[in-house]
Amino acid sequence: MDSANPPVRFDTKIAVLLREDLQTWQRLNVTAFLVSGISSRVPEVIGEPYADADATDYLPMFRQPVLVFEGTKEALTTSHSRALSRVVPMSVFTSDLFSTNNDRDNRAAVAAVPQSQLDLVGLAVYGPRNAVDKILKGARMHP
Repeated sequence: MDSANPPVRFDTKIAVLLREDLQTWQRLNVTAFLVSGISSRVPEVIGEPYADADATDYLPMFRQPVLVFEGTKEALTTSHSRALSRVVPMSVFTSDLFSTNNDRDNRAAVAAVPQSQLDLVGLAVYGPRNAVDKILKGARMHP
């Protein structure tokens, strides 16, 4: 191990939980939308901008890994409840959002449904490692 560059270990975790019955394109789309919510609410998760050897600039990205999990509809409901009780930053994606095509309609679709009746297909959370682990207990890493 290089003592000048020890491995970085984060005390926080960014995690996405997807419903196991989503199609591949849906999994990718939902993941992208969900993590955008984390980055907008928790700006400290964003690292420094990138540049290649030719000094071409690129946008900054998360400073830490994003772990992606999958689970049943029931697992999403349970994880959602756990996240709410732990008051961690969370973004949600419901099945209704597959039929909308803009932010205004997305927000209206979520606002039209009581919390207990949300048809969750994905959620993303950010928080202390142990809290996120407890929120996602029972979910499995995405294959």
